[in-house]
Amino acid sequence: MSQPQAALSVDFEHFTHLPAYRGASGTTDRPAVGLGGVTALLDALDEAIGAATFFTVGELADEHPRVIERIAAAGHEVASHTHTHRHLSELDEGERRDELARSRERLEAVTGESVTGFRAPSFDMGPDHFEALADAGYDYDSSVVACRSIPGWYGGEFDAERPTAARAVEPTAPDGLVEVPVSVMPRLRLPLTGTWIRFFGVSYTILGMRLLARRGIAPVLYVHPWELVDLPAVEGVPSRVYVRTGAYMRRAVRRILAEPFEFVTVRELADGAESRARTTSDGTRTVRSDRA
Repeated sequence: MSQPQAALSVDFEHFTHLPAYRGASGTTDRPAVGLGGVTALLDALDEAIGAATFFTVGELADEHPRVIERIAAAGHEVASHTHTHRHLSELDEGERRDELARSRERLEAVTGESVTGFRAPSFDMGPDHFEALADAGYDYDSSVVACRSIPGWYGGEFDAERPTAARAVEPTAPDGLVEVPVSVMPRLRLPLTGTWIRFFGVSYTILGMRLLARRGIAPVLYVHPWELVDLPAVEGVPSRVYVRTGAYMRRAVRRILAEPFEFVTVRELADGAESRARTTSDGTRTVRSDRA
């Protein structure tokens, strides 16, 4: 019997890219905090024989091209996380589109491969999000989280739980664009990873993965390289950012990868959704319901 699929995605940004850092009163003299976390992730994925998607901030292609080359050479997908990690809703239309286009251009120049996927920083999308993605040449998005509204964070806007046509999320989205939502805990409807794996513990994440698999939903998880390293103390950065970072998260990633799932790229999940959307009993296009 084949194993259920899951995607462990990586939002490849530095600690200094965090809005919590940018708004802090203090600074660090270590601009590349988190880079060592990439090595830890690649080693864990290699041992687990798993593939991942690295949603990468485009300017890192200029700063650390060899790291991105290593990611691609290991068989992982390199996708976009904007060029500078600014929140898209805070930019004007021209700036938003430049963030999408520049990131894709720089990442493709380094990897020599097509960059087709995108995730918005903090899941913060601009008003023309899907149209801008299609115009920039992306095939899929992974910026939707079907979680409950969390004051000061995000949530409450979407209910899509599985890969689907973007038009099922936003009716005006261009045809052919796919949305791959990040997973939430069934019923509780809080994210399975990100900050929540550190708040609630890795057992919480693994339970959610198993519950989703029983419903035929491939879990889509995400972590950050900076979460796997020891962070510098910076005045003004909230204490929640430091909770269970470093060794705990390195162990947590290995526990997740040890679960009986086939770990695939987010692009593979998007491609599967597109194929299902195109294939029906009468050969016409359809959109599958996202609610199990």
